[in-house]
Amino acid sequence: MRNNGTGRTGRALRRGVALGLALVAVWGVSLTADLSGAGHRLAALGEEPALAVSLLAARLGELPDQKRGLTGWSRLLLDGSPLLAAGEEAVLARSQDGDEPQPSPPDTPEPEDHDDEEPPDLQPSDSGEDIIEMTGQGKEGSLYLSDGGVYVYNRAGWELDSSLLKEGTVDVSPGEGPQILIVHTHGSEAYSMSDGDLYEESDPYRTTDCTHNIVRVGEEMATVFRAYGFQVIHDTTLCDYPAYNGAYDRSKAVVEQWLEQYPTIQVVLDVHRDALVGGDGEIYKMVSTEAGQKVAQVMIVLGTDAGGSEHPRWKDNMAFALLLQRNLVKGYTSLARPIVLRAGRYNQHLSPGSILVEVGGHGNTLSEAIAGARLWADNAARTLLELKP
Repeated sequence: MRNNGTGRTGRALRRGVALGLALVAVWGVSLTADLSGAGHRLAALGEEPALAVSLLAARLGELPDQKRGLTGWSRLLLDGSPLLAAGEEAVLARSQDGDEPQPSPPDTPEPEDHDDEEPPDLQPSDSGEDIIEMTGQGKEGSLYLSDGGVYVYNRAGWELDSSLLKEGTVDVSPGEGPQILIVHTHGSEAYSMSDGDLYEESDPYRTTDCTHNIVRVGEEMATVFRAYGFQVIHDTTLCDYPAYNGAYDRSKAVVEQWLEQYPTIQVVLDVHRDALVGGDGEIYKMVSTEAGQKVAQVMIVLGTDAGGSEHPRWKDNMAFALLLQRNLVKGYTSLARPIVLRAGRYNQHLSPGSILVEVGGHGNTLSEAIAGARLWADNAARTLLELKP
């Protein structure tokens, strides 16, 4: 394990060096450039919205469609920007889950879902001191779409409005035979050991021990669905081990195999856990309090065709996800994080009832994740019963 104190010292040193280099750059430019109009140009920067956005990007990392409008003095000041405070959206922007790539610009779409080339670089904490609790909630405006208390966070790289949430058709009708398939593209994803739930790591916050990783969470969900009478296939293949790269290709083959064997499958759940890290390395855990119990929040991630890959029925997947979410927000105070739209497909083009489900983050404990997953599955099962012919 790496020491968090050492990591923070290293980050501070790197920022100091970067600031020093920026000041040297300013001095060098001042020796060679005509600065007679500099005062007016610097004053004009205060009215340039793109500068504020880019200053945030310098602190929190590159975000879609940022920095493009800055040149000259704006760029020079950006390179020497001070530390900036980060709110909830900044944390979300720093989400390091390998499941979620930053969408490509519209003119250079990705042909496939190359979102798992490298695993997220997570730095373990020896205790819970650096783990910060937060509750993810939607809000009006910005990148959020809303309808009837359901929020969708648009990170697909498109300009969209809430009328989109009226589109699509729920094409899920569970009948006889296996109806639900649960898979894990990143099956080795695990949780914080801060509550004493110890396991042997294959990588930070990852383990091949399926009693302690996301596979355990998937089995708890399967148990809930079976209690409602559904036939569930839970595939426990660790598609991200021993190689993280190519995990979505391997999980695609797993899903295709089961769909071919059982055409009765109506719902495909790819169950993950998220990873949220702040600018100074702090770890965030997503929590909700339900009936006096602290549980992990659950988030649905929806793929689209914004990345250039064929996905003609993604709006039907969205309609299904919205139905699940609407019922969830009726029954629980804050169990649901906003649905997230992404540019990649995440294999959701294989079946109209396919969604990616993130249960908590790496700062949550396994017990919190299990509790949140069981509540989510209970809501989903009751919703699916209503869809039975």
